[in-house]
Amino acid sequence: MPELVMPRLSDSMEEGTVLQWLKKVGDEVAVGDELVEIETDKANMAYESDIAGTLTEILVDEGETVAIGTPIARVGDSDGGSESTARDAVGAEASAAGPVAGETPTDSDGHRIKASPLARRIAEERQLDLSQLRGSGPGGRIVKADVESATSAGDAAGGGPHSGGRREATSEHMGESAAAGPAAEAPRPETAKGEVGYEDLSKTQQTIARRMAESKATAPHFYLRASVDMSQAVEGRGKLKALASEDSIVPSFNDMVVKACALALREHPRANGAYRDGRFELYSRVNVGVAVAAEDALVVPTVFDADRKGLRQIAAESRELAKKVREGRITPPELSGATFTVSNLGMYGIDGFSAVINPPQAAILAVGAIEERPVVREDEISTAHLMQVDLACDHRILYGAPAAMFLARIRELLEEPLSLAL
Repeated sequence: MPELVMPRLSDSMEEGTVLQWLKKVGDEVAVGDELVEIETDKANMAYESDIAGTLTEILVDEGETVAIGTPIARVGDSDGGSESTARDAVGAEASAAGPVAGETPTDSDGHRIKASPLARRIAEERQLDLSQLRGSGPGGRIVKADVESATSAGDAAGGGPHSGGRREATSEHMGESAAAGPAAEAPRPETAKGEVGYEDLSKTQQTIARRMAESKATAPHFYLRASVDMSQAVEGRGKLKALASEDSIVPSFNDMVVKACALALREHPRANGAYRDGRFELYSRVNVGVAVAAEDALVVPTVFDADRKGLRQIAAESRELAKKVREGRITPPELSGATFTVSNLGMYGIDGFSAVINPPQAAILAVGAIEERPVVREDEISTAHLMQVDLACDHRILYGAPAAMFLARIRELLEEPLSLAL
């Protein structure tokens, strides 16, 4: 009987977690049907079946983590089979015994409710019934914004959909819970720092922790700093905003940085490469990753072939990618393939910072805020819009002088912004 295995959904994926089965045992499955939602090291995504038939057996339950290549389900002919019958019997026995932990919410007709993993988690934390919410995502899928809107509405009305009933139940059974003995939750230990709480990392957070630790442990970092005069860029962008129509996209300063980096990377192949297995890897495509702050994580979607794209196209793609990250719709292919990374904290008022290289890339550019500061020009005091940039380099592939020339080229392009349009 054909088996579905845990797929490799990203180049760095080693294992995946089954978040939600979108089909149940006995359901017909067509090629291309969304079968299961999987959490990878980079994103959560629905996996489409490449086998047609009947879902006869689920081998990996929701919440379980298994290595890639591990069988997670079996799909057989439409007539089901003995395994399907056995599985149904087990399911019936489990249903009679009571609710199963991590059971997927269903609506009144027994259909699984479409909701993003983040929306489900928030709803569970806030004790919201997903069947009572209307989804605004694709195909009526419930997303984070829908749950938060429901929470806000519930707070304004004096509590969420279940707040009153839950208070009563808690009050009625408080004594019973206290007498439950070992089954009751143990009190958290008190220390000099107060109560100790614990929070498990998501797959994305685990990957960030592991990759950043590996980067600092294996890649000998060194840092170069430069101050960029963005005065012409500020003036030029101001003119663009004044001339632009209401619905047109005006490139941001970060879009200019991405374009400048892309052009400089094309001229400095080592900066667009990596040190791997004792040799240099040099890439023909210039793909710039743009760090985006997601909820409790840092995600880096990719602007592919940034050196060949105009500023407006880079701006449009960057905005769409950032929107997908914040809505939890980003896919692994959009998070793969970057050859260089730009990380910008200027919008938070940060003057400058040193970033950690995103392995196996050769470098990362950290961008600070643009500030008007006094400068001396031709023996006279004037002002200029200055921006600090810090380049972190892997000394195994980028050496001091070539890295300095690479950063100088980025500065040159930003200080003459018309060159970005060529």
